Amino acid sequence: MAAAFSDIKAHWAEAAITELARMGVVAGYQDGSFRPNASLTRTEFAVVLTKAFPNLPKRRTGGNFVDVPPNFWAAGAIRTAFETGFMAGYPGGKFGVQDKILRLHVLLALASGLSLPRVPWANVTLNRAFTDAAEIPGYAREAIAAAVAAGLVVSYPNGRNFHPNWWATRAEVVAMLCRALMGGGAPVPEAYVARVPAEELRGVWLTDIDSDVMHTPENLRFAIERLSYLNLNTVYPNVWKLGYTLYPSPVARQVLGAATHPYSWLQGRDLLAEIVGAARRQGLSVIPWFEYGFMAPPNSELARRHPQWLTRKRDGSQMIKESGVDRVWLNPWHREVQQFIKDLVLEIVGNYQVDGIQFDDHFSVPVELGYDDYTVNLYREEHLGLLPPEDPNDQNWRRWRSQKLTEYIRDLFKAIKTRRPNTIISLSPNYQDFAYNFYLQDWRTWQRYGFVEELVLQVYRDDLTAFAAELERPEVKLAQRNIPTAVGILTGLRTRGVPISQVEVQLNKVRNLGLAGSSFFFYESIWNFAPESASDRAAALKKMFPEPASRPSIASGWQPIING
Repeated sequence: MAAAFSDIKAHWAEAAITELARMGVVAGYQDGSFRPNASLTRTEFAVVLTKAFPNLPKRRTGGNFVDVPPNFWAAGAIRTAFETGFMAGYPGGKFGVQDKILRLHVLLALASGLSLPRVPWANVTLNRAFTDAAEIPGYAREAIAAAVAAGLVVSYPNGRNFHPNWWATRAEVVAMLCRALMGGGAPVPEAYVARVPAEELRGVWLTDIDSDVMHTPENLRFAIERLSYLNLNTVYPNVWKLGYTLYPSPVARQVLGAATHPYSWLQGRDLLAEIVGAARRQGLSVIPWFEYGFMAPPNSELARRHPQWLTRKRDGSQMIKESGVDRVWLNPWHREVQQFIKDLVLEIVGNYQVDGIQFDDHFSVPVELGYDDYTVNLYREEHLGLLPPEDPNDQNWRRWRSQKLTEYIRDLFKAIKTRRPNTIISLSPNYQDFAYNFYLQDWRTWQRYGFVEELVLQVYRDDLTAFAAELERPEVKLAQRNIPTAVGILTGLRTRGVPISQVEVQLNKVRNLGLAGSSFFFYESIWNFAPESASDRAAALKKMFPEPASRPSIASGWQPIING
């Protein structure tokens, strides 16, 4: 049993120092002290390394340095530290026996000697782990990232500050060695161990359909607090429904007159301001969701006041059933429609402290549409007066309309970024082939051009095989390499309950594939319309998300970890 040192009582590294002294790795001075805050020379570090890792094989020969004579007291340890790959010398054949060792070089030695595995996206790891990551030189970044991933980096008094160019203290070296030898069981305070903060999109869509979550400020506050308690981090509240905004909108008032919305529960309220305020207090991000996109009821004030804004089928009809209900569609190729939607988006971005804007599968139009006079004339201007093909599925006609929609997305993206550069443009589409062939939404191209910065793919499948197949599509894997790519998971509908076990299985699949996270559709069905009680489902979710996590964002330098 090692004797207690006289100067480590209540020191932050007391337990680690005591443990490594017991193991015979470190020793104190003749006066009974350990001097935990003193610096360490390269020679002393070499000696400690050989005691900590006595059985590592030799990886190279040599280790003879001009400043290390054969009879030097630590010559054997220095040679061993070199031969096992921990340490190297300086140009000119010197070892630097009296030089103090930097924190950076301690970790470089451990990463090299222990052959720590390389970490993908090393710069992202360092930027997320340390506030002073920029001070780490380029040649050392991959090794330090590997050391972070292995849990070896210890920084007192704050694990978020690396201080690579500070002299390493004896206590810090002991703590790092203790972590290397004992892993998570090392008696080192976790507050001083560098970590990459957990990062996962954990979203929930908020809508008033089949839900009263937004009907009162009290309901809303309770919901936000509940989601925060369960360690979710993002809400996507609907702000555009049936041709009306769900927030007080001067833009909508100018277009629709006084009838900016028909919902009594919104009278006298600024719903979006309430959501932003409640979410900010609980640490959740807010990304308003344009749920209805270009779609509107045929009897809406928007359709009644602006019939010239509607597109139609070749037979002149306008209505198409969506989920069994008749809908008309605003013409996404009409300049006035484009300006109206752009003005709504910029109004939100300019007036509310939101984190982004989300469009979904309705930010598109069914392939049957586009035969209105405005779009036909636009097509003829670009095709020598020719009329569009009679077949709405004609390949060139479909591509032309889709490209025009892509051009609008480009202009909308630029406008949003001009108004507020850090606003995230999020998209929640169906899978690419369906979105393009049936709704002219070529989100694969939008993502490749950089107009989409977060993808939340709607995969509402009960069968796990079908669910997984959607996530393995090439366009999903491509998006995953470029932007945070998450999955929309169905937690239930009023007419279709989903067991919480299915939600958990699908969430685990998303995680196993290295995707950025998930968003649940929708808030009400997390608790209701289900075979289990609300309390049982909440308990299950708490187990799925036991710790908080920050949401991944391309604005903060996000990069993916691609599995396989």
